Amino acid sequence: MSTLEGAVPNHLAPLPAENADVAEALEIIKRGADELILESDLIAKLNRHTQGGAPLRIKFGCDPTAPDLHLGHSVVFNKMRQFQDLGHTVIFLIGDFTAMIGDPSGRNATRPPLSREQIEANAKTYLEQCGKVLDRDRTEVRYNSEWSDALGARGMITLSAKYTLARMLERDDFTKRFKGNVPISIHELLYPLMQGYDSVALKSDLELGGTDQKFNLLVGRELQRDYGQEAQCILTMPLLVGLDGVEKMSKSKNNTIGITDPANDMFGKLMSISDTLMWQYFELLSFKSRSEIAALRDQVSTGRNPRDAKVTLALEIVARYHGSRAAEAAREHFEHMSRGGIPDEIPLVKVAGAPIGIGQLLKQSGLVPSSGEGLRNVEQGGVKINGEVITDRGLKLDAGEMLVQVGKRRFARVILS
Repeated sequence: MSTLEGAVPNHLAPLPAENADVAEALEIIKRGADELILESDLIAKLNRHTQGGAPLRIKFGCDPTAPDLHLGHSVVFNKMRQFQDLGHTVIFLIGDFTAMIGDPSGRNATRPPLSREQIEANAKTYLEQCGKVLDRDRTEVRYNSEWSDALGARGMITLSAKYTLARMLERDDFTKRFKGNVPISIHELLYPLMQGYDSVALKSDLELGGTDQKFNLLVGRELQRDYGQEAQCILTMPLLVGLDGVEKMSKSKNNTIGITDPANDMFGKLMSISDTLMWQYFELLSFKSRSEIAALRDQVSTGRNPRDAKVTLALEIVARYHGSRAAEAAREHFEHMSRGGIPDEIPLVKVAGAPIGIGQLLKQSGLVPSSGEGLRNVEQGGVKINGEVITDRGLKLDAGEMLVQVGKRRFARVILS
């Protein structure tokens, strides 16, 4: 067992309430959540705590499958921080064992397992990044290899006997793959059991996760009963929509805002989301009270420019990860770019495959998430090459070096070969 090292960042805004009564605590806990199972169970647990009982043990597990986290991950971190400020124990579980299996949630194919070296490197960065939101001194960090390695073959067989194949195939992604004759490896069926066993090992009172994790979380609730424990409650959080405004935020979709993104990039990306999507970001990412957010919505609905509200959001989020000075500097940079300025530093990108279509060039340069999105920008007059507006969707570009611009703030110096 360990705790995150270091102090809480001074720029981290306090959450709306601390140790209020059960009704107030429930309001905070349920803010932005998709589903609470079961509310009556959680009320009973909270009542025991307010009457002098032990703090609740709040579990969140994360497999270190990639080195960088994004704001979609931070939705759950924000909720964990709220539980901390309500006086409860937060457990950040690093799935170093389960990462070697690969979570099949939402997958239509087997996820390739990671090597031990990849897992250890990614886990280190996860701890650094989540510590920008959580109170590091009050975060219990665990690794599920602690108990999973010790299970051994006999323990795995005993655990597997507690669940049937029919129940496992009730899971949507397994059902679709089975009906579509898409292979399901046996080790994938073990994943929900191993995640559920984590809850047994940690004696979890409540487990957090995205809506796509509901099946796995329910398995934990059932296994705890099998092992004679009180069943954990489940709190699922919505999946944050990415920059494309359609898909959930995911590195594979190239629509993310990374927690480690530079301040200017983070600010600009936040300003690029739609006026409608902005309110989901306020609900799931902001630490402002619901009354403050409601006041902003009222102002926008009665004529205030929604850009002002978006600036407020971007300043808050960037300050959380980079500090208030960097946030203000990022705003100044964004306003300079909005007036048509060209940044001092432009990334150099090498792209192969000349001659290449304009849509593919924009995608491979990292300026848009897909070639289709690139072509839409061309149609809207939002693409420039060496300062010239491009309007031909069918344009093919030959080898050479060029300054490519999408919108007002995305630039790349491209060497095409």
